[in-house]
Amino acid sequence: MSRTIASFFAGAPLALSRAHGEALLQMPVPAPGAEVGARALSVGGMSLALEPGERYAIHRNIAIVPISGLLTPNAFLLERWLGWSTYHGLEATFAELAANEDVAAIAALCDSPGGYVLGIEGASRAVAAAAVKPVHALVHPLAASACYHIASQATDITLTPGSVVGSIGCMQVSAAPVQPGMSGNQLFILSSSHARAKRPDPSTEEGRRESVRVLDAMEADFHAAVAAGRGIDLAELRERLSSTDDPADGGAIFWGEEAQARGLVDRLEDAPTFWTRLGAAYAPRPARTAGRAARAQVQAAQALAGL
Repeated sequence: MSRTIASFFAGAPLALSRAHGEALLQMPVPAPGAEVGARALSVGGMSLALEPGERYAIHRNIAIVPISGLLTPNAFLLERWLGWSTYHGLEATFAELAANEDVAAIAALCDSPGGYVLGIEGASRAVAAAAVKPVHALVHPLAASACYHIASQATDITLTPGSVVGSIGCMQVSAAPVQPGMSGNQLFILSSSHARAKRPDPSTEEGRRESVRVLDAMEADFHAAVAAGRGIDLAELRERLSSTDDPADGGAIFWGEEAQARGLVDRLEDAPTFWTRLGAAYAPRPARTAGRAARAQVQAAQALAGL
């Protein structure tokens, strides 16, 4: 049986929309030495290519950064094989672009169901720090969970028709041995005397309580980051994220006018219109030609030099 991408995520706390990420999790792990081609980025009516290892492209003063795939702290093999973003890669990219004088603005192209909680804060802070320049997030078609955590730090968020945002919260898939395996041997997992929380047993009330404690702490950080990035009061944010009147019913996804009404996005706009708007705002200005008075001054200076 071939190993799947899910093996990279087993047991870890995740900020992931499982429904949107399941197909990616079930993909087989590419074989070592698998051929890797360029990635195409659709920018308005044209396509830009990113070669393996390239994390962004610059077109007419705008840096274009994809945030795609299942997000990990540093799984650079997945980045190279599949073009999926890593938190360390995003952190380095946004820091580099913030300091690049040739970049007037940054466009973050969001297409991810989320990923690891581990490492996400560094990437989000890098986006917030890069917002000394305009950082425009385009959700086309998905910014769920960890991806939305990052996008929420942008200057603004645009949602294209049919695209979704949300799934804000944390989850974990855990397992514990309950019976002998196919080999006839039962697996036992032991921890040292003062490390009971190292491997909580999800089959017990104590184990579940410890796991939820960690997930709740991670969710609190997640909510705080989104509230700060979107300028929403923290208590009000929890209400906006709920699909009912109970703040505990958060974690849902939203789209269209409802996503905008809840304050999760700023604009509803198709991708061509987004790119046209950014192009008009940040396109290189044509060099000014010397006016009549300037030309007269040059001619006078040349005449004086000839005396």
